[in-house]
Amino acid sequence: MGRKARVGFTKDYYDKDGNFILDCPGFRSLQKVPGIEREVFAEMLPEVAPRQIENYDIVVTRTFSRWTKNSFVGNDRVLSLHRNGVGYDRIDVPALTEAGVLLCITPAAVRRPVAVAIITFLLALSTRLLLKHQLTREGKWGEVSKHHGYGLVGRTLGSLGVGNIGHEMFKLAKPFGMRHIAYDPYLKQKDVDEVGVKLVDMDTVLSESDFLNISCPLNEKTRHLVGEKELKKMKPTAFLINTARGPIIDEAVLLRALRERWIQGAALDVFEQEPTPPDNPLFKLDNVIVTAHAMAFTDEFLNAVWEIIAKQITQLMHGEKPDGIVNREVWDQPKFQSRLKRFLAQIKS
Repeated sequence: MGRKARVGFTKDYYDKDGNFILDCPGFRSLQKVPGIEREVFAEMLPEVAPRQIENYDIVVTRTFSRWTKNSFVGNDRVLSLHRNGVGYDRIDVPALTEAGVLLCITPAAVRRPVAVAIITFLLALSTRLLLKHQLTREGKWGEVSKHHGYGLVGRTLGSLGVGNIGHEMFKLAKPFGMRHIAYDPYLKQKDVDEVGVKLVDMDTVLSESDFLNISCPLNEKTRHLVGEKELKKMKPTAFLINTARGPIIDEAVLLRALRERWIQGAALDVFEQEPTPPDNPLFKLDNVIVTAHAMAFTDEFLNAVWEIIAKQITQLMHGEKPDGIVNREVWDQPKFQSRLKRFLAQIKS
């Protein structure tokens, strides 16, 4: 009888009392995968240490800790790292590739939930929902009519990035009668024709958008992509929406922009530092909506995430290339294939 595949879960999946925080019916898909045993990391470190992964074949992570070249020193066992989501800015992908470790993500799970979150922010900003909610709770019924919202027909919805999530956002926004524009240096016009988007340069997106969405990954090219120069190019009546990664925007500059009304408002699900401090001055502004990087955390998202990860692990256990690989070149590496063959022989013997 072969041994079981050992799957490690990073400590950030559990609260301080040891409760699993992303439980849902879909997690049963992973629990029911035959031939695996699950174990939780004993501690959470700023950077994952080699000793934390030495006894696992597969690791599932939320990436609150950083994965670096040092994380894999001396490791000849780990086959894959599975991320519940699509962002992997805290993972050194070249280091994983050099170590012969697959990085698998779950883009299908986030596409609709994050797009819905963006549309939710757009509608909340355009209707001035939170202000009206607060005034009503305070009994200021007569004040509500002084704070009118903004109709969407004929307004311009712009996006920095039109990938998986951006496509879905524009698809959901179609009935609103808005003009759709976007900047994405990796796409051609034919790639976005199906969702009625016109690709333009970045200056055009900044200067013409009434609602500007950010849907690009965080990397060295996009860190502080939106700073003082960019915010000052936006309309004073424009709104900014970010559900991607906090450091894409220079948060200190955004604070000034909102205070001094360079733009009308913003909705943020992400911050430069997460968790962001409770005394973050953004929280004191009346023209910003803030949420704790959880707008897409729905039952739909969680169920899909675990079902996809369960499938990826099952595929590996059958010697098949899993879905959602970021660094596809690893699969054909002799180092990885040797490790995979040894793993398969051990679990099947």
